[in-house]
Amino acid sequence: MQINICGLEPLDRNTQFVGVGERCNVAGSRKFLRLISEKNYDEALEIARKQVLDGALVLDINMDDGLLDARHEMTHFLRLIASEPDICRVPMMIDSSDWSVVSAGLRCIQGKCIVNSISLKEGEDVFLAHAREIKRMGAAVVVMAFDEEGQATTFERRIEICQRAYSLLVECVGIAAEDIIFDPNVLSVATGIAEHDAYAWDFLRTVEWIKTHLPGAHISGGISNLSFSFRGNNYIREAMHAVFLYEGIKRGMDFAIVNPSAKVTYADIPAEHLSIIEEVLLRPSQQASEALIELATSLNAASSPLPSASISSSSSSEANLSVEERLVHKLQHGIFEGLEADITEALSLYPRAVDIIEGPLMDGMNRVGTLFGEGKMFLPQVVKTARTMKRAVAFLQPYIEAQKSDCSAEKAGKVLLATVRGDVHDIGKNIVSVVMACNGYEIIDLGVMVPAEDIVRAALEHQPDIIGLSGLITPSLAEMTEVVTQLSLSGISVPVMIGGATTSAMHTALKIAPLYSGVVAWVKDASLNCPLAAKLLNADSAPATIARIKEEQEALRQSFQPQPLVSLQEARDNKPTFF
Repeated sequence: MQINICGLEPLDRNTQFVGVGERCNVAGSRKFLRLISEKNYDEALEIARKQVLDGALVLDINMDDGLLDARHEMTHFLRLIASEPDICRVPMMIDSSDWSVVSAGLRCIQGKCIVNSISLKEGEDVFLAHAREIKRMGAAVVVMAFDEEGQATTFERRIEICQRAYSLLVECVGIAAEDIIFDPNVLSVATGIAEHDAYAWDFLRTVEWIKTHLPGAHISGGISNLSFSFRGNNYIREAMHAVFLYEGIKRGMDFAIVNPSAKVTYADIPAEHLSIIEEVLLRPSQQASEALIELATSLNAASSPLPSASISSSSSSEANLSVEERLVHKLQHGIFEGLEADITEALSLYPRAVDIIEGPLMDGMNRVGTLFGEGKMFLPQVVKTARTMKRAVAFLQPYIEAQKSDCSAEKAGKVLLATVRGDVHDIGKNIVSVVMACNGYEIIDLGVMVPAEDIVRAALEHQPDIIGLSGLITPSLAEMTEVVTQLSLSGISVPVMIGGATTSAMHTALKIAPLYSGVVAWVKDASLNCPLAAKLLNADSAPATIARIKEEQEALRQSFQPQPLVSLQEARDNKPTFF
């Protein structure tokens, strides 16, 4: 491997693959986040030490969290690591989406580290300025496959951005090609959305292309993203990672952010499981994805059967169930067979067609949200559920239209969605869009990197019933506060739903909700948006729902107690005595 990075010890240049330890990342490890939040640095250092002992050749350090002073925590932790020879012997990877954090971290590193990451999302001027600073500080750099148009998801977009970035870094900045590590975006596959099926295969094709056309450059990726659809089934996730790494390394992938203590290796995977995973990664299709979903479901059922696992979709097993129970069951399992017959029966029992949506069908969606939150359902199953809901709503639509004269709640509502400025990730927002559209909501999607003023303008123009804001990286959190502030100043007070990887109930309660004239609700998972939206837009349930959200947020604010600082004199009085 032609890369020159080091901690106290240089990385062996004969190393063919570098596993980057992922557990010192507050965004990826709840335990690490808790330890840093509690200032329990001794245990946090043990996490770093264990990764090195488990074989990590580089340590990724990320402190990006809305409730942390990321710059302080990064510099403090790096200085602590510097005093631990068995940890700092390996190179560090400074990982942050905030350039000030990266810049501060670079000043605390001994040896030659890696910066993770820079990209073209803010244009060439910012990209080149950051690259020149990295070169001046003597670091290698990870380059993400983003540009001004957003995240690269296809093979063609990946190679276009990587070629452009390579030329700028080598020709304009003078960075050595061996100091460039491309991350062409490892994205989730088998999500239930056909457009996502080829994500892994396109990544592997990109690896081969970079090795052929961008001499000297390296390739990395955050492997855990690949299997997000199957959270809750660690075996399937680790097996997918093992196969993906095996295929990636064969094609020239020489870095990856991984869990070095993963228990499943490529050799451990039974042949029948291996063939299914290979189909998903190398020969993507809807059928391959469905086969993997079936495998994951059967393994989950074997280890922890769902309460309804004994219920078959057959008519004989449903004979003793009420029509409401049958609808909930069909929705939960994504069953189309017999759906319209059950809805027809329900129409004879409910005075309004819309009551079936707000009753048993919404009960089914709530059940799905709960199971997904508990890790007992997978994302593609949630998407399949949404399609079942869409079919049910489509069947009911003529009845709803016919009853419009005496029904005021037929329309699900209008939802304005945007990924805020500073973030080009839109996979999660797109899933929310699909699920809500399948549930009868009119979706106005503003895309990614949307400035606050554009969101306000669109809200005034379209008059949505709900506004959804998405953000995956920490700078998005600050931008969300700007958005709700501008919405309030413009007289807008419709409910706002917050979602994304770095968002949290605590941050929403502390930093966002107090700035808005209406209610701001944090939504943990894509499947939970519809049930919450239905409650917020229902005249009967909205007051209680809003009151509950505000009470919970006030309780969170009361429980959040930053570490108090003592006075300077008290600190001096408590100084240690050595003699």
